[in-house]
Amino acid sequence: MSRIGKQPIALPSGVEVKQENGSLAVKGPKGTLTQPVPALLNINVDGGTLTVSRENDSQEARAQHGLVRTLVANMVKGVTDGFSKTLDISGVGFRAQKNGENLQLALGFSHPVIVTPRDGISFEVGQDVNTRAPFITVNGIDKQMVGQTAAEIRALKKPEPYKGKGIRYRGEQIRRKAGKSAKAGGKGKK
Repeated sequence: MSRIGKQPIALPSGVEVKQENGSLAVKGPKGTLTQPVPALLNINVDGGTLTVSRENDSQEARAQHGLVRTLVANMVKGVTDGFSKTLDISGVGFRAQKNGENLQLALGFSHPVIVTPRDGISFEVGQDVNTRAPFITVNGIDKQMVGQTAAEIRALKKPEPYKGKGIRYRGEQIRRKAGKSAKAGGKGKK
């Protein structure tokens, strides 16, 4: 039995679960999410808990068991609390601001970069109190979509290893490299 797959999922009050036509719909205060469920797995709702079980012990059923349970747990968390990812911006002249629902970034290019949010995604822009560095928060109810949007924003200007300029996830460590003068040992020509 899958250690993750056999764990029950607690359903908070206000969350409704419906299963029809091979898909599962989870409705909560923040919205509705749907997920296809493989035919080898069964979703059982008993009171305030939801469990995922498999019909047999085939390789495919065992492989899907823990995955589907985790996806359903993420759906329940998304429709109740939501997900967010924070991106820090570092670099001289690098800025972020909201332009309506869109995100406008100044990343050292000759033009501003406009990021349009997908359905269900919203952006927040702020400034760190201590360092005064700008940051972006990506919010939404779908964990995969929040992560994908944050990755696409980070890919616009990945952090470079010499000065660390660029867009990085909050808490991400950038492996720094020594520059040319530091590599040479500081020896000059004689």
